[in-house]
Amino acid sequence: MTANEKPGRRVRRVILDTGPAATEEGGSTGILVRRFLEYVRHERALSENTQEAYRRDLRDFSAWLADGNPVRLSVRELGDYLAALDRRGLARASVARQAATLRTFYAFLQLEGVVRESPAELLTAGRRGDVIPGTLSPDQVDRLLESPDAVTPSGRRDKALLELLYATGCRASEVSALRLTDVHLGESFCTCRGKGDKERVVPLGRRAIAALRTWIEGPRQAIAARAGSSPAWVILSTRGNRLSRMRIWEIVRLHADKAGVPPDIGPHTLRHSFATHLVAGGVDLRHVQEMLGHASIATTQRYTHVDASRLRSVHEKFHPRR
Repeated sequence: MTANEKPGRRVRRVILDTGPAATEEGGSTGILVRRFLEYVRHERALSENTQEAYRRDLRDFSAWLADGNPVRLSVRELGDYLAALDRRGLARASVARQAATLRTFYAFLQLEGVVRESPAELLTAGRRGDVIPGTLSPDQVDRLLESPDAVTPSGRRDKALLELLYATGCRASEVSALRLTDVHLGESFCTCRGKGDKERVVPLGRRAIAALRTWIEGPRQAIAARAGSSPAWVILSTRGNRLSRMRIWEIVRLHADKAGVPPDIGPHTLRHSFATHLVAGGVDLRHVQEMLGHASIATTQRYTHVDASRLRSVHEKFHPRR
């Protein structure tokens, strides 16, 4: 074990023929990561959320690697890293995402000639499984949606936000980007832009329409007037700016705490609850797929376990040979 190697982590150095691009400077983890992030930003033009996910994953990877050189790692050592994440208690989905990040990162290094072969090409983190992240019961959703103070401007804003998240199943980023021109209260629908800037039409229920109308025709107008501009977005901060994705997370958690529901929920919990409750109510899976904006029906099929459990309970209650 060398002085730079950490106790408890066996490291097997693999010397690769890395070519002229792998100079001492080029092999620096920080420099390689910066070059990769510039690549995904400028050449692949990936979304800000995807870039931030890559940045977070590679920051964790760099911290684990410490003074080591990513150019000299083997697939076994990368597997040790994923195993370390699993021991830390990271969810399977998060470990799988880290594996995908490493595959993309090393594919870039291979493209640049820094490595001849990608040690991450065969890297796997196991199946993510069909487990649905935490959902709320209808009663918990009701308590959450009733949490905001309907008297204050921020309370009306939060009420509209929460109703919108649950009524549409939209992601936080989609609600953040929603414009007034996307919302059609008279026709009871809104137009959302999801991943890949794909548009989809999502119906709005009467409670969401009422909450949005109260916000848009009341406090939102006053906030926009004070800001001295005409902000395009539906949900605004108190200064008249677009409400950020992270602020939406904070608002959801604030009201979860007030409503006495699990405090570790987020906007995606309302998305999963929306889909789960629709499937449990008998809505066709293809319709749920369209409303969620899933490219593949296989992604939406995770919610069929709810329908199956409902049918099983009916069978157990009424079948003569139960």
